[in-house]
Amino acid sequence: MLKKLFQSFRSPLRKPQQHVRTTPEVLSSNQHSLQRNQFSRYAVNIVERLQSAGYQAYLVGGCVRDLMLGITPKDFDVATSATPEQVRAEFRNARIIGRRFKLVHIHFGREIIEVATFRANHPQDDEQEDSHQSSRNESGRILRDNVYGTLEEDAQRRDFTINALYYDPVTERVLDYAHGVHDIRNRLVRLIGDPEQRYKEDPVRMLRAVRFAAKLDFGIEKHTALPIRPLAPMLRDIPAARLFEEVLKLFLSGHAAPTFEMLVDLELFDPLFPASAKALEHMPTYTHTLISQALVNTDLRVQQNKPVTPAFLFAALLWPALPYRVLRLQERGMPPIPAMQEAAHELIAEQCQRIAIPKRFTLPIREIWDMQERLPRRSGKRADLLLDNPRFRAGYDFLLLREAAGEETDGLGEWWTDYQDANESGRRDMIRELGSKSESAGQAPRKRRRSGGGRKRAGADAGE
Repeated sequence: MLKKLFQSFRSPLRKPQQHVRTTPEVLSSNQHSLQRNQFSRYAVNIVERLQSAGYQAYLVGGCVRDLMLGITPKDFDVATSATPEQVRAEFRNARIIGRRFKLVHIHFGREIIEVATFRANHPQDDEQEDSHQSSRNESGRILRDNVYGTLEEDAQRRDFTINALYYDPVTERVLDYAHGVHDIRNRLVRLIGDPEQRYKEDPVRMLRAVRFAAKLDFGIEKHTALPIRPLAPMLRDIPAARLFEEVLKLFLSGHAAPTFEMLVDLELFDPLFPASAKALEHMPTYTHTLISQALVNTDLRVQQNKPVTPAFLFAALLWPALPYRVLRLQERGMPPIPAMQEAAHELIAEQCQRIAIPKRFTLPIREIWDMQERLPRRSGKRADLLLDNPRFRAGYDFLLLREAAGEETDGLGEWWTDYQDANESGRRDMIRELGSKSESAGQAPRKRRRSGGGRKRAGADAGE
């Protein structure tokens, strides 16, 4: 893995300054492998209709790149000279979305085609900047991006060369302004323009560089990789809600394991998961093994078209930072389960300051963690009650993940595996055997205290 990672930062094959041409390299239908019937028929119809109305329009970006690589695209995007309002006027099923970056979504049942107006460079002079169209903060990050321009300017504004390819389904030509075809053939992720400036405009581009490299098995071109480590802290200024969406793209695309390796190497993991980054520093083997194994399992499920819940993913990414906090609270006299609950609440609250994990995921994260305290408590009817818990399966899978990372659990995972497979009689024997082991280990069975009318002591199983 490390060898592959180091190989990803390849030396450039030419000088990095010349990225964008004022006139494109035009590839005719016999010079590329694309065919119009490979694209969404709705996207093709949108391009044809906009061209018929007198506008320029092309299929652009990831769909062109992926089809050149033999990958089935998930989305089909259109770039056009028409403004969002003009696009909406042409299509009754169109809706303008976004403020920072205004787009049009055209709905065809469940399929949505995204249409973007050609963008231009932002004015360098603050006095020329219209805050309704263009604005930046003090570090240069673009806050609003609705400066419209020409096709040539749009190509220059795109992030990576491999995303700056325009396909015209009418003439079946590809327009390449940024040597994108060259970089696809050489399997390189390369930023258009000055990398440091482009990252400052939008620090999320650093995450996108990693995502494309991992997804496509490409290397990150040397000049594109060089500024990432010093600029990584800029991710702390990105809105937490936007980072949640970007993290899902990073880890739920089927290439989470190599993505994690690159994030750590490029020092991008720390601004995303600060507590887990500290755990990776203090307990490197355990933390790296647990997170890597969780991501390998996630990739396998994605590749098998099985459902993946972000709750389990975040539970694994954050877990290595939890035990120390639990231990600290227990040393102050707090019982194990309340200590787990308090530490979990504290850790998740801190993490949500960086990545806005919705409540529909934070609740099951806590339940998965809570199961780790409950699973060892199997006496009496507790084992059957746990087995009926809706979070049992996730908690059990998480237990196996911990064991695979090297945690000692005294065979707990194997016990629960056998218990699930056993019949009723076998399960009773397993519970009795647990009691026998406790006695042989010199642990006297706990006696129930009775009060008044002989009721079981209050709170005996509270919170368990």
